[in-house]
Amino acid sequence: MSLLRANSASRRAQAGADFGKVAVLLGGDSSEREISLLSGNAVLAGLKRRGVNAQAFDPRDRPVEALRSEGFARAWNALHGPGGEDGLMQGALEWLGIPYTGSGVLASALTMDKLKTKRVVVGAGFSAPEYAVLGEAADLPKALSLIGLPMMVKPASQGSSVGMSKVKAAADLANAYQEARAVDPLVFAERFIEGAEYTVGVLKDQALPSIRIQPATEFYDYQAKYFRDDTQYHCPSGLDDAAEAELKAAALAAFRVTDCSGWGRVDFMRDAASGQFYFIEINTTPGMTDHSLVPMAARQAGIDFAELVWRVLETSFARERK
Repeated sequence: MSLLRANSASRRAQAGADFGKVAVLLGGDSSEREISLLSGNAVLAGLKRRGVNAQAFDPRDRPVEALRSEGFARAWNALHGPGGEDGLMQGALEWLGIPYTGSGVLASALTMDKLKTKRVVVGAGFSAPEYAVLGEAADLPKALSLIGLPMMVKPASQGSSVGMSKVKAAADLANAYQEARAVDPLVFAERFIEGAEYTVGVLKDQALPSIRIQPATEFYDYQAKYFRDDTQYHCPSGLDDAAEAELKAAALAAFRVTDCSGWGRVDFMRDAASGQFYFIEINTTPGMTDHSLVPMAARQAGIDFAELVWRVLETSFARERK
């Protein structure tokens, strides 16, 4: 683990040259490569607009050791999914001594696993939908009995809703289970919360304005997140002041209890009947495409895209060695 520089978490850059040569990590070889390329290239363009000496670096095509041999001073991590968001790349960067954006090894590894994250957050006293681990096909009837329908079936370690299904009929559960297992051997089911979906971006220990997501599909799936134009995003979300404050506080608390840092996004569902917020997941490297949520919330807070990627890059100062 790096020895972090004292007070560097709040350090601000005055000019692009303060960052040195910056690698924008993008692409990779996970199932989210396509989105990572979109995110990374948007980040790259934003940094260049602000005068940062930033260059694209795809670890699928180049050895990670080249970051040091080619003189990169730090990395803006735009890799999504396993290999880039799960602690592996963070560990490699720690070993190379290259400061990077976002959460560290432990938080990245933990939050990439939705099931383990849920256990930590629930163990800390926060509310999340009831869930059941689907270790094998024999577990499906028990999950139906415990959770009921509708339910969500999810692979534990994929982002962008890859392999995820909403199950409304018992006859569809087996297929949903197989689809999830095709991308991850660890699968779980959770009760579907009937209500609105909310997300809260976190930037440097501050919660951004919440966003209410209104997908045109059954749920906020891969296509709705990145490619459909009929998904509706409400920012401001329409919550009253008390509910907005409650949601932001819950997001920051979940972020901290999982040891996340720098920037990220926390997702919730709000039960339509009770008004209660339920924690769903944490994303430590959210998308940065033209459909993405953190840039949308940042705009509402008066932060344009170039300023946002600059501020995220400043979080790498906290990972500089003494």
